Amino acid sequence: MPIPRNPLSRRQVLAAAGGTGLLAAAASPAQASTTRLGGPRSGAGDGTPEQIHLTWGEDPTTSVVVSWASPDRALRPRVRIGKRVIPAEQRQYTDGLNGETVWTYHARVGGLRPGATYAYAVTADNDGDAADPFTATFQTAQAGRHPFRFTSFGDLATPNTKWVLSYGQSAYAVEAVESFQPLFHLLNGDLCYANLNPGFQPEVWRDFGNNNQSSATNRPWMPCPGNHEVEFDNGPQGYTSYLTRYTLPDNQVPGFAGRWYSFRVGSALFVSLNADDVIYQDAGAFVGGPAQLVPAASTGNPPIQPGTSLYIAGYSGGAQTRWLERTLAAARRDPSIDWIIVQTHQCALSSSATGNGSDLGIRAAWLPLFDRYEVDLVLNGHDHDYERSFPCRGFDADVGQEVATGAAVNTMRPHPVTTTDSGVFDTSQGTVHLILGCGGTSAPLDSYGLDSADGQRQAKVFTRANRPVPTSTPGVYTRPGSDAVEDAVWSARRDTSTGYGIAVFDVDPGSGPGSSGPRGSGTGGSGPGSHGGYTSIRVTHYHAVGADPVNPASGAKGAPTPDYTEFETFTLVRPRSDRGLPGRQGGAG
Repeated sequence: MPIPRNPLSRRQVLAAAGGTGLLAAAASPAQASTTRLGGPRSGAGDGTPEQIHLTWGEDPTTSVVVSWASPDRALRPRVRIGKRVIPAEQRQYTDGLNGETVWTYHARVGGLRPGATYAYAVTADNDGDAADPFTATFQTAQAGRHPFRFTSFGDLATPNTKWVLSYGQSAYAVEAVESFQPLFHLLNGDLCYANLNPGFQPEVWRDFGNNNQSSATNRPWMPCPGNHEVEFDNGPQGYTSYLTRYTLPDNQVPGFAGRWYSFRVGSALFVSLNADDVIYQDAGAFVGGPAQLVPAASTGNPPIQPGTSLYIAGYSGGAQTRWLERTLAAARRDPSIDWIIVQTHQCALSSSATGNGSDLGIRAAWLPLFDRYEVDLVLNGHDHDYERSFPCRGFDADVGQEVATGAAVNTMRPHPVTTTDSGVFDTSQGTVHLILGCGGTSAPLDSYGLDSADGQRQAKVFTRANRPVPTSTPGVYTRPGSDAVEDAVWSARRDTSTGYGIAVFDVDPGSGPGSSGPRGSGTGGSGPGSHGGYTSIRVTHYHAVGADPVNPASGAKGAPTPDYTEFETFTLVRPRSDRGLPGRQGGAG
């Protein structure tokens, strides 16, 4: 479908807002703003806002965070909502490779009304556009159980094709988010691939932020870190660039702010995890050689030798997994929470032939918790395609095969609770995994050729760390691929026509206990496809056919396209958590 464009002008936004900053309740949930990028500027003392984006505050019904950067240090950076002026916290860092100083700002906006639409302005005393500052609108979440929409993809990159793995589809992917008008967007890691462009990391981040601004100023974009957010000489785990740019809900684990978090919208808990902490795959920043990587002299950092990689698995000492179990357990005790949706970058279930595949580290550390606490949905990026699993619970032991020897190996293959692709799945019986690494980065289309002799689709699996090893060329190193394979009996649907797309999720809270359940089911009774205290999520994946840089089957080059068409629609259902509690509705709505 073509991407519609219907932005409000700046004057229209201000006129609608009046003197309070609050738009009329009848306004569209996500009116598009007039977006103007200041762009990188070279003048001294230029505090013009750019790379502006929103994230949720601690409570999405009452708070957001407005974040941005400026070419130089801004003076009195601030956000204005009506008569309120909210000062911004300044953060800065100096890139550990090229020595550039980056200035960012974060204004925590609280005291908002649930389900309301606000207009805001971003400025500073040395804003080059101070006479006509940047303005946009956003909407807070409604309180209690209510319908809402969110969207998701990962692996976005930038439209600036001079950067490694960037591609023009990135711009259309951002427009696609706006076309569906979600309350918020989940960005599943590998945001911009700056660590593949080590001499220009801040420039890549700038292009990424300015591209996203046309959507991320109108609605929160909630990220999780991926392996390409791990950068040399930028903090203990390499996340300084990422953490300086984003303010995310507090996980209350000292020393690990921003790396993982959760937030609540309606009857759904969203849990954002950092799989770099548990994976076997070594996929962060890497110097393959033969030359060493030499940081700018101004940084004072020594050269990084060939064969060096940033492998940070285990960095939290188990703190993230302990936090995860506490968070999931509390959610399943709460009768006002129905859905638990996990976002993380790397994959527990992927059968991509051209991608990385699945990781035993995630399976061993987190899938038992997903089973125990009935996680409904897991959203990933990492592999640059779309794949959906059947609902899975538990695992099949010793059914994998070691690539090098052919010996049996325990890949903890997830066990599908059904292999009937009915289009409606009860996630109280098993977790559905979606690979959504289809944002806009440059990547080959998955030809899906990795099949066993009996025609069964196979998945690659990492069961041990693939640390750098020397090649036959002196001074050159590589990181091996996965070490095992398994029959992907859990794989339900794959998109073999394109690597690009966006998933749209419409959450229906259903009706209260003893009433007639998810609207639109039309069947009555008390089962998963019917009424009787059930809730549902309708999921539609749209894809951009023909946008791939190269089709491996034909060798033909594609081109970026704004046309996203429906690939598939399916529905997830589960009993409401307040089912069987007479008189208790689990929240307003």
